[in-house]
Amino acid sequence: MTTPSRDWLPGVHPSLNIQSDPETYEIENRAVDPEGRIEDAMRNIADWAGRDLVDLGAGTGYHVPAFAATARHVFAVEPHDQSRLMAMARCARLGVLNASVLVGSAESIPLRDASVDIVHARFAYFWGPDSERGVGEMARVLRPGGTAFVIDNDLRSGTFASWLRRAELDGGRNPDDVEEFWRDAGFALTRIQSEWRFAGRADLERVVRLEFPPNLADELLAEHHGLVVDYRYALYSRTF
Repeated sequence: MTTPSRDWLPGVHPSLNIQSDPETYEIENRAVDPEGRIEDAMRNIADWAGRDLVDLGAGTGYHVPAFAATARHVFAVEPHDQSRLMAMARCARLGVLNASVLVGSAESIPLRDASVDIVHARFAYFWGPDSERGVGEMARVLRPGGTAFVIDNDLRSGTFASWLRRAELDGGRNPDDVEEFWRDAGFALTRIQSEWRFAGRADLERVVRLEFPPNLADELLAEHHGLVVDYRYALYSRTF
């Protein structure tokens, strides 16, 4: 029997939403940040055009084609076997030739020292305190002048953050502790005001039920009308 990669790679945490229901998570990805404000903020700090980029915790590879459109090469690193196969299939289906899908984790990136220019991690592993080993790996693989980006929820404001607090999700993380960790690690914080925007109510309901416990999901959906949810992001960045 083949041993799952996540069982022997260091620093792997289950991602129950995408791994339990990748089809619904795909709907969520399409709804997230429809105006591309996250990518705009990243480009203002360090553009990846013509450069080598690691998508760390790439999941099913949703962001890989967009990065590959301008990057020289994209290395999609993912510990979950089924997600990695889906990322490979996505690249093959779309004819993305300048991308490699690799088994690895935040604490074990399968690349040489000083071999890439950008590391991008979105809602994967880097939740602040206890992320030191992953930060060290990012620093190791980045060339001098390379930039690491970590995208997380802004836990302080916005409708989605208030829903997380009601659910006591995100491990009950204290925003002060999270932001202090990144500040001490040399990362700057950019707050991004954006939203979820869904094509139909059924999609919104499906995603809310994926992300929240059943009873709370019912409450949130009864209270919240329309197709848009105010959602704010924290973009942490450091150029090494």
